[in-house]
Amino acid sequence: MKLIKTKAELIDALATIRGNIALVPTMGALHEGHLSLVSAALADGSSGSNSDDLVVASIFVNPLQFADLGDCDDYRNYPRTLEADAKLLESAGVDIIFAPDVEEMYPQGTPEIWVRTGEMGAQLEGASRPGHFDGVATVVAKLFSLVRPHRAYFGQKDAQQLAVIKRMVHDLDLGVDIRGVPIIRGSYGLAESSRNQHLSATDRENALALFATLSALRDRQTDLEQARVELSHAPGVDLDYLEVVSPETLQPIPWPPTAPALALGAITVGGTRLIDNIDI
Repeated sequence: MKLIKTKAELIDALATIRGNIALVPTMGALHEGHLSLVSAALADGSSGSNSDDLVVASIFVNPLQFADLGDCDDYRNYPRTLEADAKLLESAGVDIIFAPDVEEMYPQGTPEIWVRTGEMGAQLEGASRPGHFDGVATVVAKLFSLVRPHRAYFGQKDAQQLAVIKRMVHDLDLGVDIRGVPIIRGSYGLAESSRNQHLSATDRENALALFATLSALRDRQTDLEQARVELSHAPGVDLDYLEVVSPETLQPIPWPPTAPALALGAITVGGTRLIDNIDI
C-alpha cells in the first residue's frame, strides 16, 4: 500500500497501471460505511479477469464544500485522523491512498473555474448549505481527472450527492461508472457517519427518530405532513427538512408516491447535523 500526498507522485504511480482503477473518495474519519465502499470496489475488481486492477482511496477534507469556503468551525473541527485511516485502508486492501493537503489540491487558492450543480444542488441539503454541492462536484471532478478511474464508489447515505455526481458524469461525458453502496447502519438503525462521534449517548438515542420516521413513511404508517410534525416534535431534534422525491431528479413528488421514490431527511441533534434516506 502506498500513501501519496502529491498529484505528481499519484500520476507517476498510476502511469503504468494496465488494469481497471476503482476510486473511493472520502474525507477521512473512516467508519464501517467507508469500508463497505472499499469492499464493494475490491469485490467488483476480483470478479473481473485482470489481476492488475487496483483500488485508490482519497482522503481530503475539501474546504470548497463547507460554509465560507472552509472559514467556519464545521471545517476547522472536522475530524482528521490520517494515521488511523491509513491503517484501516491498508487492512481493507486498498492499494493507494491519496491524501493531499489543501495547497496541493488548490495551489492558487480558491479555484476560478467550478462545476456548477444547478437546481439539483440548490435544493434539500443545498438549500441549507449554499454552494455545498458545487464544492463537492468540483473536487470530485478534480479527483476523476487525476486518478482516471473506471469506477467510483459513493455511499447511498448521501443520496443527493450520489444523484448529483451521476448527473455530472452523464452531462460532462466523464466516462466513470458511478456505483452507489447501501447505507451501513449501527444499533437500531442509526446511519454510520463521521459526525456520529460528536453525539453523546442521549444524542444518539434522540437521533434514532429520523430513521424511525423514514421507516414509517416506507411502511405507509404515516403520511408526509404528519411525519414532519412528529419528527419536529421529537426530543432533542431540530428538523431541517423531510421530503419525498424522485431518486433521479430529486424533485418532490406527491404523497403517496405511485412509483419508486426516496424519502430524505436532515436534522440537528446536540449541535450535529445528520442526514438519512430510505427507498420507498
